[in-house]
Amino acid sequence: MKSYRDLMHDAGSGVVSQLQDQTLRLQRRMATIRHTVAILSGKGGVGKSTLTSNLAAALAEDGARVGVLDADLTGPALAKMLGVRGASFRIGEGGAIPPEGPLGIKVLSMDHLLPRDETPLRWKAPTQEGNFVWRASAEAAALREFLSDTVWGPLDFLLIDLPAGTEKISILASLLPGMGAAIAVTIPTEVSLLTVRKSIALATELWDASILGVVENMAAYRCSQCGHEERLFQGPDSAAMAAELGVSFLGRVPFDPRLAAATDRGTPYVRAEPGAPCAGALRAVAAAVRSFVERVGQGSPPIQQSEQPRGEGRAGE
Repeated sequence: MKSYRDLMHDAGSGVVSQLQDQTLRLQRRMATIRHTVAILSGKGGVGKSTLTSNLAAALAEDGARVGVLDADLTGPALAKMLGVRGASFRIGEGGAIPPEGPLGIKVLSMDHLLPRDETPLRWKAPTQEGNFVWRASAEAAALREFLSDTVWGPLDFLLIDLPAGTEKISILASLLPGMGAAIAVTIPTEVSLLTVRKSIALATELWDASILGVVENMAAYRCSQCGHEERLFQGPDSAAMAAELGVSFLGRVPFDPRLAAATDRGTPYVRAEPGAPCAGALRAVAAAVRSFVERVGQGSPPIQQSEQPRGEGRAGE
């Protein structure tokens, strides 16, 4: 096994030059993308991937060129949510060409590389202990290859859907130190806000508080029959947490059971139920995210925190 010192001095392996070439390719890929946005959370189950797929669709509806990278390597879901499951990417002269979902959204996911539904992602190593030790390095290398070897072409937005927790935030920051924006998704429960605080703290340390925004998902439940809306959870206010941490609050999205049904069909909810109040809230969040990202990209201060009563189905107003 080569030591870190061996790798740093190459030891005739060519590893250093390969990494340098890959870094240059990554920089060239990113140069064609106006805004790179990480979507993160503190814990699973907050609807982060569902929000990502609908943000992508809402931005594309507004005329933006959008790409989505599913950075959850062990539990990829965005290929299913965006209707490109079973579609494989093509290898062209310049690299991997991702399949296109609705509205021309380009999607790359580990799901495209796994042969069957039940196939888990496993990193091969001589021993189980070796598998554990090298897993983080292997995942970082896979994410670097996705970013550097994918022919995204000119994009207005590349949304990178990170798995829950903080480890992948550090990996992404090492690959993309100049992140355009990072959006933390939470739900109004004490447990969710407790864990998302950790993700925000790390992202602030690795990037900067000015590029961080918070979206509250499942803010309320709206009856599809009568339209009555009430709080789904009785936890603390996400906007107050964002203000306390000095990051922007970008809006709230209510819960609608039809949203899950739409993602199961591989159709973004904003396309399947365009007139629903939840779809309007998602579009408002997408508009707030777009405004936030563009202001940050121009070096302006982040947008001000906006207060909004729970249960009105609006976001980012």
